[in-house]
Amino acid sequence: MNLSVDIAGVTLKNPVTVASGTFGSGIEYGEFVDLNRLGAVTTKGVANVPWPGNPTPRIAETCGGMMNAIGLQNPGLATFKERDLPFLAQYDTKVIVNVCGRSKEDYIDAVEQLADTNADLLEINISCPNVKEGGIAFGQNPKMAEEITAAVKKHAKQPVIMKLSPNVTDITEMARAVEAGGADAVSLINTLTGMKIDVERRTFAVANKTGGLSGPAIKPVAVRMVYQVANAIRLPIIGMGGIRTAEDALEFILAGATAVAVGTANFVNPYTTVEVIDGITAYMERHGIEDIKDLIGCVK
Repeated sequence: MNLSVDIAGVTLKNPVTVASGTFGSGIEYGEFVDLNRLGAVTTKGVANVPWPGNPTPRIAETCGGMMNAIGLQNPGLATFKERDLPFLAQYDTKVIVNVCGRSKEDYIDAVEQLADTNADLLEINISCPNVKEGGIAFGQNPKMAEEITAAVKKHAKQPVIMKLSPNVTDITEMARAVEAGGADAVSLINTLTGMKIDVERRTFAVANKTGGLSGPAIKPVAVRMVYQVANAIRLPIIGMGGIRTAEDALEFILAGATAVAVGTANFVNPYTTVEVIDGITAYMERHGIEDIKDLIGCVK
């Protein structure tokens, strides 16, 4: 039975990774999860310089999910290269480094710093606010998305995955834009913008007022967007948004995702990724499917 999949020329032993920001760089999860079992580990977002993140409180539980406004707090690439990448090099799993930035120059600097590392793929978070364009996210304007993709591709040594924001009118327009910019793959969806109000304190539940909604509540939206993108572009897709079980993961695969990422569920059950891999294997055995590629996008 073959569970391996190909993302932009990089072979993952199975289609399961983790969503950026929910797994650190695997260091915290190593005692629970055999990282060798995962198709890839996707790191928390990292920038060319350290980011302090947003003021607290930064997390709030919601019905069917959670909201976060961490603000991409990260130690910066110097620490990341010294601490996180050597840790991941010990394991037989692919490494996807999530990159964030506040300007085109930030992204370029970051991917250049990652050129000579053991990163197999780069996932570019274009939900970051573009400070030079009044704070609008790179991923909410097709022209900016295409430009940032082209700029990153020009300087990156590894294949580039563009992570799409769902906070747009038409997700396929954004997917076509990054494809035109030269992206090697896309991942979706990032979190949906939400708000929670603490009625007893009569104030916002997170200091940032709004936050990114993730978890099971967003899965139907995510599956729909993956299906739309799979039928709009020719690039491989990493699908994510509310995956807790093998059945959830298979929805994304049947809709057209080549691989899937487990996110918020890691906080609830740190064994989720391995359970999803085992569940996909059991499903394939039950249905007599020899190659997972036969499942990708088979629902039309």
